[in-house]
Amino acid sequence: MANEVELRRYLKKAAVELKEAQRRLDDLESRAVEPIAITGMSCRFPGGVKTPEEFWLALEEGRDLYGPMPQDRSWQRWLGGDGGSYVDEGAFIYDAYDFDAKFFEIPPIEAREMDPQHRLMLEIAWEAIERSRIDPESLRGSSTGVYLGMSSQSYEWVGLDETWSGATGYLLTGNAVAVAAGRIAYKLGFEGPAMMVDTSCSSSLTAIHQASAALRSGECSMALAGGVMVMSLPLWFIGFSRLRALARDGRPKPFAAAADGTGWGEGAGMVMLERLSDARHHGHPVLGLIRGSAANQDGASNGLTAPSGRAQQRVIQQALRNARVNAAEVDLVEAHGTGTVLGDPIEAEAVLATYGKERRPERPLWLGSVKSNLGHTQAAAGIAGVIKVVEAMRHDTVPPTLHVDEPTPHVDWSAGDVRLATTKQPWPRSGGPRRAGVSAFGFSGTNVHVIVEEAPEVTGTEPRRDTEQPLPLIVSAKSEDALRAQASRLLDRLTVDAALDLRDVSFALATTRTAFPWRAAVVASSRAEALDGLSAVATGTPASTVYRGRVGAHQNLVLLFSDRGIAVPPGMSGAYPVFAAAYEEAKAAVPREVFASQVAAFRLLESWGVRPDLVLGHGLGEVVAAHVGGALSLPEAAIMLDAPEDLDTVPSEPAIPVVSDSIGGVTSTGELRSREYWSRTRDPERRGAGIRHLAGSGATTFVDFGAMATREIGAEAFGTSPCAPVFCAEQHASGGLATVPAIAWTTGAAMDWTALYADRTVCAVDLPTYAFQRRRFFIVPDAECESEVISHGGQRI
Repeated sequence: MANEVELRRYLKKAAVELKEAQRRLDDLESRAVEPIAITGMSCRFPGGVKTPEEFWLALEEGRDLYGPMPQDRSWQRWLGGDGGSYVDEGAFIYDAYDFDAKFFEIPPIEAREMDPQHRLMLEIAWEAIERSRIDPESLRGSSTGVYLGMSSQSYEWVGLDETWSGATGYLLTGNAVAVAAGRIAYKLGFEGPAMMVDTSCSSSLTAIHQASAALRSGECSMALAGGVMVMSLPLWFIGFSRLRALARDGRPKPFAAAADGTGWGEGAGMVMLERLSDARHHGHPVLGLIRGSAANQDGASNGLTAPSGRAQQRVIQQALRNARVNAAEVDLVEAHGTGTVLGDPIEAEAVLATYGKERRPERPLWLGSVKSNLGHTQAAAGIAGVIKVVEAMRHDTVPPTLHVDEPTPHVDWSAGDVRLATTKQPWPRSGGPRRAGVSAFGFSGTNVHVIVEEAPEVTGTEPRRDTEQPLPLIVSAKSEDALRAQASRLLDRLTVDAALDLRDVSFALATTRTAFPWRAAVVASSRAEALDGLSAVATGTPASTVYRGRVGAHQNLVLLFSDRGIAVPPGMSGAYPVFAAAYEEAKAAVPREVFASQVAAFRLLESWGVRPDLVLGHGLGEVVAAHVGGALSLPEAAIMLDAPEDLDTVPSEPAIPVVSDSIGGVTSTGELRSREYWSRTRDPERRGAGIRHLAGSGATTFVDFGAMATREIGAEAFGTSPCAPVFCAEQHASGGLATVPAIAWTTGAAMDWTALYADRTVCAVDLPTYAFQRRRFFIVPDAECESEVISHGGQRI
């Protein structure tokens, strides 16, 4: 019998362990195939393109983004003579050498000697995070990874002797490819993997492939992935001219009969990646999905740099298997499509063999290449394709591929149902999610294919709770000029998009943006008030709803409580349960509206994170200050108001220092128990003594909490002190309690903004990214940069 009991116990334990092992295996398998969410995208492309929205507009309109050779890169001596380039056009980022070095706290001499590719990726890394509706500072210390595709462009050789004669050690770190990803991780405080990828033309797509694998394995929690190409020297133009491999007009003509070679372009792109389950859990936007990907190598093909059709077919088939997707379920292939007579037919045949078979007549595969718009951006080519197809799905449109006269005759197009997307056309849904394949085939022989799927539809949105309560729109930057530019960007956004809800904008500004030292807050309850306030910030003009501050040395935040109470906007109790509960509790103990409303308002502000350094009261407000400061309980406050001589307990030591208007200095228990104390506040000669005492220190920010205290005491209480009440009665009455946290934040107070919005149905929305204040940094020495070196101590490492 004992053996039977033991056997049952053993079998039960084994069954439990087996079930747990199966659960773990299921979790591992699920994680291995989980889609990777694209939560944010950023870019710089030719034609002045600085955002994915601008990029899409250029593609949708079928814009040619080519232009003349840049004249400010010292290229003339390289391009002259017979050994130069027979092409004088390309697709360039003409301001690629501009950079906001101060934002990233990089000395001018270091910025000057840093490859502009490093600089661009720093800026768009920050933008990709902000576009994911994440405060970049909140990721400091996280396991966020950086996977960056880039090749050396010999920036350090631009100046030759002029550069090396005055070079510093920054020239080494500034031009080492290995440092670029590490620099982003260093500046943003990431502790996940930081890896550089150089597989030439497939670098950025390889970076996305590796980042996706790292996310699925748990090696990092989030990842930035992308690539960059800025030509510091015209070596690619010269080399391919000697090979006679450039198109005569510098423009690739993908899969066209007129194809006569490739053309060069520049670009930089970045995506923020996260496991789909994590993105949903954190409420981050999902723009699209990396459903699956694969990478391989040409191997011993028909030439070191010649493409292999068999390898391309294999990488496509493997990517489809990894994505658990049938080839017929893919609608579009964003091809490598360089416009060469050798490469395009090989790629087209691989696409026909993998995607062109067994398709329904009404669902052909569309084939295109963004290189027709902006040239071959090499290490940035793959990321350009990914951003293109994500935007195409979001806009239900397949954009046109340019410069195609007719399909190349070197391909048997009847071998499968594949059509060149030479005109703009709608991209309808056909039962399942829309998908696209993106290819990148490296000069090195490394091939990558990625399956991108449209974002899942969002359902079950909560109904909104309407409220007329004003909310703060907070803006910050690292300089006054940047603050104005940031406000201008936000003003433009609100002006263009009338559908943006102010509550969502307020929430997004407070919770998805880093708080910098230069600050401004606009308290508004209508769009017109918001636009007027932001316009005032953008132009640097004063406005009654705008509060400004600069966080520097410590500033004491003082709340002044009034003898007459506060102007409580209608609907406060309904809009804020914390206010309602505190009001009822205070009113029950001290049946005075003046007292209860101020206590309730303070408790609400306290729940939002407002932590004053001192509280000061005038008249009845002195008792309010003593209570909220922690010196008096509610019953004790009632006794103090009605019969102070009956207070037979010793008041507590206040948690917040309490200053009386009539006495000045921190309240003592003796003062609180004295009837004389209470009578002093009514002595006109003593009014304002407490404020004068504090204002004389010159280190206090006053907030007239009661909206009447300043008028009761009189402006003379402040004398000639630079300290003054931050707002007056009229402003407070219109701005409501939202004014107080707005002002507290501009002085440097740490706010719990999520608590302020806890009782509201809000969601983060897309807002303008940081307004970088960029200036040109070029490796050839100039007087301005040299003077800045001296101002930084002349340090040369």
